[in-house]
Amino acid sequence: MNNNAMRFWCATFFSILVLFVLFALSLSYGTVHISWSNIYHYLAMDSDTLPEMTRIIIHDIRVPRFILAVLVGAGLAMVGTLLQTVTRNDLADPFLFGLSAGASAGAVAVMTRLGSWLGEWTLPVAAFVGGIISALAVILLFSFQKSKGVERLILCGLAISFLFSSITGYLVYAGDQRSASAILFWSMGGLGLARWDNLLFAGVGVIALLLLSFFRWRSLDAMLVDEETSHSLGVSVKQLRMMVFIVSALSTAAFVSLSGVIGFVGLIVPHLAKPFSGVSHKYLIPLTAFFGSVLLALSDLLSRILISTQELPIGLVTSAIGALFILLFVLRK
Repeated sequence: MNNNAMRFWCATFFSILVLFVLFALSLSYGTVHISWSNIYHYLAMDSDTLPEMTRIIIHDIRVPRFILAVLVGAGLAMVGTLLQTVTRNDLADPFLFGLSAGASAGAVAVMTRLGSWLGEWTLPVAAFVGGIISALAVILLFSFQKSKGVERLILCGLAISFLFSSITGYLVYAGDQRSASAILFWSMGGLGLARWDNLLFAGVGVIALLLLSFFRWRSLDAMLVDEETSHSLGVSVKQLRMMVFIVSALSTAAFVSLSGVIGFVGLIVPHLAKPFSGVSHKYLIPLTAFFGSVLLALSDLLSRILISTQELPIGLVTSAIGALFILLFVLRK
């Protein structure tokens, strides 16, 4: 076993242990504290002995919330890794291409204008549709470019991002002001929409990313060099780049539709994982998934316990961690 594989398996094992610890802490801590004895009874499949309200809090609220944190954290981290590879840009993340701005516009349109026309599914569906529309807009704008370089794709993404951000701002100020607090919280991210029946939505996004990585990891490795060398290795750079973008767009739209806009996960996790996995995507993609899960689960726990009387938007926590990481990264360089 080579050094990269050894470091990968050690880091993976450690990540799994941390996730188990975070799972237990997430079940216990929050606005309502649940004793460790009740946690033990629940995990031991002895939930019939628990008070009804305690069982509801654990089973219907905190367990789905933790699972959603794991799925969204893993998904955003993998998307960030893939985009950084195909764009050869270490600062690329899931929200560089206007995906979050489109999802935000869809969600805000529902909150301020359309109302709950699909019940509990209204907000996730509207955010997902908004994310898909923004992704299609980026692809359409990119198709009109004479140069198909990656810098053009990034510029198209930024243009669409600014466009949908302006639409969101207009909807906020021209719509129902009573929903301003809900819009603010959603735009900074949160896992309050987690339910057992919508976890599959995020799970499909994670599975799509894993399948893409599993079948194309050698081609992704070839993208680490210049385009001419990639072509000589038999990789269709434009086709692979567009495939990664489409899968990333669909997956990110699914994640954002349930969690709101959570930044920095896709940006910083690939850099945290590379020292333990190396640059080969055979090890890098799964390790970023584990690291992303740990980061978002930890951030969600902190968002619930930093202020005892209320819950912070999870995006504030990830932004603080991301700012600290970038500061250390700059000072190190």
